[in-house]
Amino acid sequence: MGPAPNASHHQSHSSQLMSNSIDWADLPPELLQTIATNLQTLADYIRFRAVCQNWRLAAPITPRQLPLEFPWLMLPLSRSSNRRGFFNPLTGNLHRLTLPEASHSRRRAGSSHGWLILIDESPSIFLINPLTRDKITLPPLSAFPNVTKFDFYSIGREYTIRSPENDYYYCNLKEMRDSFIKKVILSHSPYDESNFFAFSILNRHENLAYCKNGHDSWKIIDEARSYGEDAIYFGDAFYAVDKFGSIAICDVNYGDMPMVKYINVGQQIDGDMQYLVDAMGDLLLVSRYLDFEIDIEHYLEVCKTVKFRVYRFDWNTQKWESMASLGDKVLFLGENSSLALLASDYPGCEGNRIYFTDDYSGTNYDSIAGDHDVGVYNLEDGSIESLPCYPRNLHWPIWITPSLC
Repeated sequence: MGPAPNASHHQSHSSQLMSNSIDWADLPPELLQTIATNLQTLADYIRFRAVCQNWRLAAPITPRQLPLEFPWLMLPLSRSSNRRGFFNPLTGNLHRLTLPEASHSRRRAGSSHGWLILIDESPSIFLINPLTRDKITLPPLSAFPNVTKFDFYSIGREYTIRSPENDYYYCNLKEMRDSFIKKVILSHSPYDESNFFAFSILNRHENLAYCKNGHDSWKIIDEARSYGEDAIYFGDAFYAVDKFGSIAICDVNYGDMPMVKYINVGQQIDGDMQYLVDAMGDLLLVSRYLDFEIDIEHYLEVCKTVKFRVYRFDWNTQKWESMASLGDKVLFLGENSSLALLASDYPGCEGNRIYFTDDYSGTNYDSIAGDHDVGVYNLEDGSIESLPCYPRNLHWPIWITPSLC
């Protein structure tokens, strides 16, 4: 029997397809660059760079055209893996990144401009970008002026610390790692400004300290004690707030001594915690209210967020004015540097919301019955939507804005 009438046609068609096939790895660099510069999401950009070496060379590691990504929630670390889960609450996607640097032996002290601040017992402090794994070292814990001595071999009392009243006391490695620093924020992204400043809120004495990238020590701002509730970089200076809403403005850009100005609002601001936010040029104060309950079974005090109140600073009256609504804005609060975004920039996002994480206590995560105090607060009706957060342990979640640049 002879071949089917159309067999030769199929063979010639197949040969033609093979001769016309394209090696996608060898596309012209100019075309690849054009495609790369027109990508609009970080996920697409990462996928593009992962295709092959030529595609990666055509797409720079710092894509300036990409819009600011919706923040991800970095989930607690599984004890059996170096991979961290990053949850996008807007899309519901869970991204898993290998990040051995953020291990159980290190403590987070904030996130700022897409970088995590990590503290080791060694006693190093460093920044790391979870996406690029780029790393920048800051002056260590032993380089604070009030740390008068560090001796790794004095087991249990490795650090000697001087209080503002000139009393001396000791801390061990774990105590310093976990409790000396409350939070660190950055003035700029290290990708944008190599001479950025790091600003630190210290826990025990509510001191503020800062350092410039590349310097080998921290400087304490003695004039601004007790302004340790929160801090942000606003305009050209660091703004720090106390429990009652008064502000210390610390300009560290000129000379060895910072210029400090104060705004005493003379108001009684309620709330258990205060946050400062730069909301597209408006300076906001957010008060967080906690409900304290006793877990009888585990003999623990468990805290839960019950509401927020928002204020906008009026520069004419030098007072905080209460805001009934954030409008199109959404805020991200917690251990991260406080952040505001416009909901209209993110399809599916609703405005007038506060995304929050726990940054006040680790006791919830030692408790079998405890849950992470993480959710989305609706300022209109006071409702709270919970967010998934697992596994439950001492490393509680934190917001981070994914960024390659």
